Amino acid sequence: MNLEDIRDPHFLKTYETEQINKLAGEIRSFLIEKLSVRGGHLGPNLGVVELTLAMHKVFDSPKDKFIWDVGHQAYVHKILTGRASQFDTLRQYKGLCGFPKRVESEHDVWETGHSSTSLSAAMGMAIARDLKKTDDNVIAVIGDGALTGGMALEALNHIGHEKKDLIVILNDNEMSIAPNVGALHNVLGRMRTARKYNKAKDELESLIRKIPAFGGKLAATAERVKDSLKYLLVSGMFFEELGYTYLGPVDGHDVEDLIENLIYAKKTKGPVIVHVLTKKGKGYEPAEMDKKDSWHGVGPYKIESGEQIKPQQVGPSYSGVVSKTLEKISHQDERITVITPAMTIGSKLVDYGKAFPDRLFDVGIAEQHATTMAAGLATQDMKPVLSIYSTFLQRGYDQVVHDVARQNLNVLFTIDRSGLVGADGETHQGVFDIAFLRHIPNMVLMMGKDENELQHMVYSALQYEDGPIAIRFPRGNGLGVPMDEEFEKIPIGSWEVLKEGDDVVILTFGTTIPMALEAWEILAKSGISARVINARFIKPLDSKMLNQLYAENMPILTLEEAVLQGGFGSAVLEHAADSHANVMIDRMGIPDCFIEHGSVTKLLEEIGLTTPDLVNRVKELVKRKTEKGLLT
Repeated sequence: MNLEDIRDPHFLKTYETEQINKLAGEIRSFLIEKLSVRGGHLGPNLGVVELTLAMHKVFDSPKDKFIWDVGHQAYVHKILTGRASQFDTLRQYKGLCGFPKRVESEHDVWETGHSSTSLSAAMGMAIARDLKKTDDNVIAVIGDGALTGGMALEALNHIGHEKKDLIVILNDNEMSIAPNVGALHNVLGRMRTARKYNKAKDELESLIRKIPAFGGKLAATAERVKDSLKYLLVSGMFFEELGYTYLGPVDGHDVEDLIENLIYAKKTKGPVIVHVLTKKGKGYEPAEMDKKDSWHGVGPYKIESGEQIKPQQVGPSYSGVVSKTLEKISHQDERITVITPAMTIGSKLVDYGKAFPDRLFDVGIAEQHATTMAAGLATQDMKPVLSIYSTFLQRGYDQVVHDVARQNLNVLFTIDRSGLVGADGETHQGVFDIAFLRHIPNMVLMMGKDENELQHMVYSALQYEDGPIAIRFPRGNGLGVPMDEEFEKIPIGSWEVLKEGDDVVILTFGTTIPMALEAWEILAKSGISARVINARFIKPLDSKMLNQLYAENMPILTLEEAVLQGGFGSAVLEHAADSHANVMIDRMGIPDCFIEHGSVTKLLEEIGLTTPDLVNRVKELVKRKTEKGLLT
């Protein structure tokens, strides 16, 4: 069938197994073709084709609620709910979102880009259903990696306690964004090798009843025997002890098996776990054979060969610079340990792990644990480094405040993906970390102007002994500047003047430095002399330089690729107010809204954070200063 003609999934009710299998092949071909052009989450979606079809066959979305954990595996769901015709716009500016989006479709009932939230949301929906006395089903789909998240385990425990009618589909592909870790992963491993013990228990009871003479007496103890069988077949039976009916393991690519088990789950009272085994990248050999999970999220690629088309890169990746610098310094300092919450690959820590296998700790999707673990290390005079994405650090906020900063522990946070990240959209834009870290006592926060300054910042941070310190850096690659061979220590709280000027001051740092330098040239041609300052320390501010600027009475414009509320510009305003400075200050940054998906260039244009915007704001500021001077 033509996938773009699909309006809703109800047509599947009449489909036989053979038709569904044929449709699964068509969907895979569609995804492989469409994602080859612009990229996206290919591996996860190829792995859930049959599962998604079976779900829509058995249940009635949107009456029945499908809640996708993380959400990057919801492409098939989008196709079946009438959005195939929009796939050319996937993850593009004003196009189809790469995650579930409530405004896109009534079938998207929960938005998520971070893992481990689905079970809590599902519990909330199940409670609402019962209070409203409706009869809809609530189905959460969560991966084996996401199940290691503390929030998921909290919800798992609560659901089992409350005995709510709720179906949890455990999509077990043995791989999240990085290889899974932890005891729970090992439990699932044992379950994968077990037989379908529910069927075995039923067959055992039937067999006992058929034994002549003794059958009736033995049947009376059948429940105890079946319980023994349960523990024999599946070591530990983690889920049943929590109060769930466990079904599986189920072949996630066998449509009949999936439908049979989902129907059984639908009829079962109380919470049910359907343990589904899937293969990430199913149906496309390069993705199926992937051992490094490079097909989890991909850019454009050649379908025939699987060769991924990499954009031209000038400098090394910022993540790689941080990892390489840590590796170099770790040879001299045995106290350094690196912790990451399931981002070994994303944060380019693979080589570090090879060099120091006993000093890299991937704790799984457990940001809170990672943060407090780092704090524990710091109490023992170690030098813990928490390598984490900006938006993932949000999930460890209380631990940063309560466990690290309050005790003034010397933990280094290397904050990847700070600033706009583009196609992943709202859930991944790293624009809040300045606002939620800057006001925490004892915290030092900085950002380099390029990859060379970044390596010096990592070195400087590791020399720092007086408390928590954080370095933020953007996604992607550096500017291609020369890299110093020797590390230099940057004085904490020091700024540097990049361009001299007497009419106006531009205070900025990180990714917006090139924009400020470009604006400086344009303004110079217009007769405006701008001073460009690399305000590389967001906290503490360079009070000495600020006081000098106040004395010169030049208007100041702050520029940041982060939210304005509570951001760097706010810090400068606070400093000026506390200093009783009579100076004109204007701020440019990200407005009070969530930034959706699209290329970073497009997004910056939309929010007015480009070189022409900067030039115009500087001109307006200078004009206001001039007019004010004429009036006084």
